[in-house]
Amino acid sequence: MKSETVGKSTSEVEIQNISDHGIWIFLQGREYFLDYDYYPWFKKATVEQICDVQLNHGFHLYWEALDVDLDLAGLEEPEKYPLVAQ
Repeated sequence: MKSETVGKSTSEVEIQNISDHGIWIFLQGREYFLDYDYYPWFKKATVEQICDVQLNHGFHLYWEALDVDLDLAGLEEPEKYPLVAQ
């Protein structure tokens, strides 16, 4: 038996899990893991701050309360876009 999709997704970006090691994001049919070692801005953020994310222009994630913005290309091919966090 197959489940049928009922309606349209109301969220472009879905935070699937927040763990002790990072956060899981589901976006455009793909799942991404943002490890706190590489994305330290999220480690001490509240659940509300992490969940308040916007997708801009179809490829740019933005967390206003944290002043963090990430490009999807960097999540898909991180070796091409090394992050430097201060």
